[in-house]
Amino acid sequence: MPPETRQPARRRTLPTWDFAIVGVLLAVLVTAGLSVEGFAASRNIGFLLLDVLVIALIALPLTLVVVTGEIDLSVASTVGLTSAVMGSLWVSGLSLELIVVLCILLGGVLGAVNGLLVTGFGLPSLAVTIGTLALYRGLAFVVLGDQAVADFPADWTGWAIGSLGDTGIPNAVLPLVLLAAVFIVVLHATPIGRGLYAMGNNTEAAVFAGIAVRRTKFWLFVATGAVSGLGGVFWTLRFASARADNATGLELLVVAAVLLGGVSIFGGSGGLFGVLAAVLLLGSLRNALQLVNVSSDALNVLTGLLLIISVVVPAVLARRRSRRRPRGRPAVAGSATSTNGPSPEAESADRTKGTT
Repeated sequence: MPPETRQPARRRTLPTWDFAIVGVLLAVLVTAGLSVEGFAASRNIGFLLLDVLVIALIALPLTLVVVTGEIDLSVASTVGLTSAVMGSLWVSGLSLELIVVLCILLGGVLGAVNGLLVTGFGLPSLAVTIGTLALYRGLAFVVLGDQAVADFPADWTGWAIGSLGDTGIPNAVLPLVLLAAVFIVVLHATPIGRGLYAMGNNTEAAVFAGIAVRRTKFWLFVATGAVSGLGGVFWTLRFASARADNATGLELLVVAAVLLGGVSIFGGSGGLFGVLAAVLLLGSLRNALQLVNVSSDALNVLTGLLLIISVVVPAVLARRRSRRRPRGRPAVAGSATSTNGPSPEAESADRTKGTT
């Protein structure tokens, strides 16, 4: 067998980024379980899952957004604003069932504002969502000020922090699992998901292929806002406190989990399995370090370092692969950016050589 035909086969046997993240997660869990007192206790595992639950929720739709080459940094402010509105509506006398629905709808409206500015006016999502990050957080303080609302029904708050029997697994994991299943199927097993990768790889080509790029991205922002609104509801019930500053800084953890999970910041590659593993990895690291009394400032430094690593390492590996690939060869089959033949740039270069 010629060397050029054996090389792709060897590459396919290499561990993917998802498997690497899962391997690191398992190593952290085993190491922490053996060396950190109380880490493996069912009570602590329940706290760990509660801590990462909102991050995991928001990471689901945000992964799809980043796959298309966009970003939403306003998710934490959406959580804070929906929490403030939830407290204000509860004080006004509305039923909690109605308030939950209204908060999810509010999150969808906030996401629609982002989507309209990005897809309707053609503005960069990074700039737009930095602006709405500040706007939504400011509106949260307008709604509730610096006060807190804490007299929510005990059965609701008890459910938010309760567990499934004696397992230590929080009740709220059930809706997370259902939502994760939906997003995984959409991204990895439907034409919609293939269209999202196409948008991230080449927006113009996706348009020519008949994909409704603007409409799809708009609804992704709406979904991200709605899920963030749901996250605001859970956050408020878990801590039994509606505050305008709830979830401040959470966007850093969510974006770090998405990028650490293997989703390219430029779009077009990555998946939800790696992202969910990265959420658990970040949560486990922070939980273990908190148990050994590491300061919150040091935890923020760790999060920032992991965020940088998640951007730099895949870029370096992609550059090394492109250098090793023979000139004019297509990308390895099965990757998010691979094709069935030479790229248009390669064909153009070949034609140019032929005429000179």
